[in-house]
Amino acid sequence: MYAVIETGGRQYRVREKETLFVDKLSVEVGQEITIDKVLAISDGENIKIGTPFLTGAKVVLKVVRHGRDRKVIVFKYKAKKNYRRKKGSRRFFTQVFVEKIEEVV
Repeated sequence: MYAVIETGGRQYRVREKETLFVDKLSVEVGQEITIDKVLAISDGENIKIGTPFLTGAKVVLKVVRHGRDRKVIVFKYKAKKNYRRKKGSRRFFTQVFVEKIEEVV
């Protein structure tokens, strides 16, 4: 069984008992979050797709930890013009554990 959820403006395909990294959420470590923006749910044979979300469906996530990703380097360069710009950024993330997926009845 899997579900497609939306959080932080991105879509994720999640399964029960799985961990994933999402954009930083303002929730303490150890707390549970209920995501009700469920786009689709599949049990392997049947699939239910929302327009845009399924009403009554939800996914329960437990926050494992917060952190920062590896640095991503952005380097701009123009040949023969002595133009070089180097910037780096590190994305904040929250690691979550998918506890259960509740279907629409």
